[in-house]
Amino acid sequence: MLSFIIGDYASEAFNLGPYSSSIYAAITVLILTAVNVRGIKPSSKLQKALMGGILIGLGVIIAIGLLSSGAGNSSGNKFYNSEFALGQAMIFVLLTYGGWNEAAYLSAEVRHKRSGIIKVLLYSIGMITFIYLLTNFALIRGLGFGNMTDSETVAADLIAQTMGNGWVKIISITIAVAAFSTVNAVMITGSRTNYALGQDFRIFHFLSKWNDKGSTPVNAFLFQSLIALLLIALGTATRSGFITMVEYTAPVFWFFFLLVGLSLFILRKKEPERVRPFYVPLYPVIPFLFCLTAGYMLYSSLVYTGVGAIIGVIVLLSGIPFLLYNKIKNKENLS
Repeated sequence: MLSFIIGDYASEAFNLGPYSSSIYAAITVLILTAVNVRGIKPSSKLQKALMGGILIGLGVIIAIGLLSSGAGNSSGNKFYNSEFALGQAMIFVLLTYGGWNEAAYLSAEVRHKRSGIIKVLLYSIGMITFIYLLTNFALIRGLGFGNMTDSETVAADLIAQTMGNGWVKIISITIAVAAFSTVNAVMITGSRTNYALGQDFRIFHFLSKWNDKGSTPVNAFLFQSLIALLLIALGTATRSGFITMVEYTAPVFWFFFLLVGLSLFILRKKEPERVRPFYVPLYPVIPFLFCLTAGYMLYSSLVYTGVGAIIGVIVLLSGIPFLLYNKIKNKENLS
């Protein structure tokens, strides 16, 4: 999904033809897989070098949007005229806030786990919210709401409108670099999830191979790369890569979030006396609101999206035979 963002903006700078965005997306996956397979140190160095690109890119967009004379009224209110405005819009809006859940992968390494994880979540989500609102305010001021809804690369269009086409390549490359950094971070955490899958499920044991020299799960990275390339092919076939990827991931994303929320109630009921490093504040109000939101977003992602969501659900359901097979094998081993 993020690779398509790189492809869209890189194509604004250097277009490679009708499949330019998909080509850039595939190149991104291959390059970052190669870097991460070498080891965590090269990947970490690359991440630190690219991290500044995110803030620089957003800073430039915010400054230009706020300093522009304003776009005035513009037509093209896609979401306002849609019967499913709220649900459809929230799928993409909450995607912007995505990433806070990645903190779960790092929670074991946080100092002062209870207070540390609270600070990480509150500070990071607060900062993301502030930057998100400021960025959107700047874009609306510079482009107008209608032009934003009609644009596939809003930052590049903002630059073209306010500063001329000569600056489009520069800002497009900056945004692509920023997204490149995000893809790298997602690949690092995603590979660890696949590695854990290999440890828990015998049929996927090949994913649990760990490279001690590079301190990285090599097979998990390679498998992840293969899946990513297949999804890029799917996005290419539908001719709307980014939107298809959002549709593909959204139902699964919110379904598992709903399961996580429900599991909290179940575990509290089954193990009430267990000492835990972290307790959810205002229980059960916050978990209930979380499950309510996740349930609505799951419903929205299934009702308001297209073929990508259907494929995502099919892939999710295809895991049931593997789950049953794993349970049978575990019972055989115990007996």
